[in-house]
Amino acid sequence: MDLTHVAPDWWIRPGLEVIDDRLAIAGRDVATLVAEHGTPLFLFDLGHVAEQARRVQAALTGAGLAHMVRFALKSQREPEVLEVLRDLGPAGSPGSVGMDVCSPGEVEWALAHGWRPEEISHTGTNVSDADFEAILRYPIRINVDLPSQLRRLGRLAPGSSVGLRINPRVGAARQYVPAGHSADEDLRFGMYASAKPTKFGFYPEQLDEAVATAREHDLLIDAVHFHICHQTQTPDLPRLDAALAEITPMIRRLIDAGCPITEVNTGGGLGQALRQGEEDLDLEAWANILASHLGPLGVTVATEPGEFIVARSAILVAEVVTVEDRLGETFVGLDAGWNTMALRFVWGEAVELVPVAAPLAPRREAVTISGHINEAPDLFAEHYPFPAVAEGDLVALLSVGGYCQAAAGRHCLRPQAAAVYLRDRLPR
Repeated sequence: MDLTHVAPDWWIRPGLEVIDDRLAIAGRDVATLVAEHGTPLFLFDLGHVAEQARRVQAALTGAGLAHMVRFALKSQREPEVLEVLRDLGPAGSPGSVGMDVCSPGEVEWALAHGWRPEEISHTGTNVSDADFEAILRYPIRINVDLPSQLRRLGRLAPGSSVGLRINPRVGAARQYVPAGHSADEDLRFGMYASAKPTKFGFYPEQLDEAVATAREHDLLIDAVHFHICHQTQTPDLPRLDAALAEITPMIRRLIDAGCPITEVNTGGGLGQALRQGEEDLDLEAWANILASHLGPLGVTVATEPGEFIVARSAILVAEVVTVEDRLGETFVGLDAGWNTMALRFVWGEAVELVPVAAPLAPRREAVTISGHINEAPDLFAEHYPFPAVAEGDLVALLSVGGYCQAAAGRHCLRPQAAAVYLRDRLPR
């Protein structure tokens, strides 16, 4: 048998398993939950959210770093998920998780769901005067990512403390190929920081200007922020190491210029396997690389994971509504579309699909799995090895706990999917 047609099993873990040849999440039978709640349906294992946050904290502690883990709110804002993170520890306690936000609306959302201003860090882009005026109502940490933003903040709030988002022109991102582009384009490290211009961050040659602008407006630069990763996995760690070798001298330049840097925020983008054969990020190795470069600076090392904490906590279950031969290609149509699960369409990420019944059945044909949005690109997978399915069968889309609900829309006036939040594996 062609090995590509062996059912993928990389996704099996405590909390997402095959029990009696049926898919189960948090120990619950998926088909039974669907019979009660219908499709399309998000199912969350909230215990996984708590486990992932604790793993990041433990890795940074193990590397000997003073640290702050903040959750990227843009990835997941549902109250049931936020409650789990808030319960990990009160503000200021060693186990607490702060909040990373990027808009005035997210500031208000974080405050409304139990976070204190001092736990919140705002890193936005193209921030307007109105945005700043709304954000400045609260004593939260603000990072700016462009010279014009720094001038604007100085004009609106002279005497404030501020963090600089820097861009070292190198990154550690996984391959990203948006629709309409080819895989041979130089996009591998270019989403956030590379030789290709991006909209984020101060370049090395702009640091002197930043220091001068800060002095002009009596701003105190006391933090540095960078974001150079996207789905960074263990094989990408040498690239991360090389990027930090460029970043650390930039931080030292600011310190030497009189900026009392107390926090270095490493952004997010921590990666996990998305398909068979990929390798999760080795968190201990990641933290040790951070420690080797940033530890000697004596700063608090912050990080802002979002997808890493929540992605694998959820699956999206849809019903097969059509199975059609289309010029020799089998099309499997689901009752969910890109308005519900946008990962492939916005970020170009692979999404694994498995049958709810017999998830590990051999995959004997290549199919195209399509959604119910009346647009041609609404395809979850093309030429994808899959078992034979029939109308009425259930299919689960894996690792969809991040960004899907946050980016959901009402295109074609399709309703958003319902969600069930399972607390079975949370610590008692």
